[in-house]
Amino acid sequence: MKINTSRNAGFTLVEIMIVVAIIGLLAAIAIPNFVKARNTSQTNACINNLRQIDSATQQWALEAGKKDTDAALGNETSIYNYIKGSKVPTCPASGAYALGAKVTDSPTCTKTLLGHKLP
Repeated sequence: MKINTSRNAGFTLVEIMIVVAIIGLLAAIAIPNFVKARNTSQTNACINNLRQIDSATQQWALEAGKKDTDAALGNETSIYNYIKGSKVPTCPASGAYALGAKVTDSPTCTKTLLGHKLP
């Protein structure tokens, strides 16, 4: 006596298409949120770097006996000695930092249109 137990294991084409559609829908929702989170974190990191540069400028001016109207430009090497490692921080969005013309001027980033500026 022969018992006929034939099972076709596997998924149908419709089941696979539904799974692919669900994965595509989740990706369409998640990817813009990841991009927004990355941009927000780069902006926050840049603002913190600008604060660090501004703080170094203020410390340099205080210890060097500079006035508020004195120039900060031209003294970059002296100012950056007040930052850990004596290095200029780098903008995570590939921007470049510049000191203000005077001691009281805030440093700037080339990505100011993206919100990379001190409040």
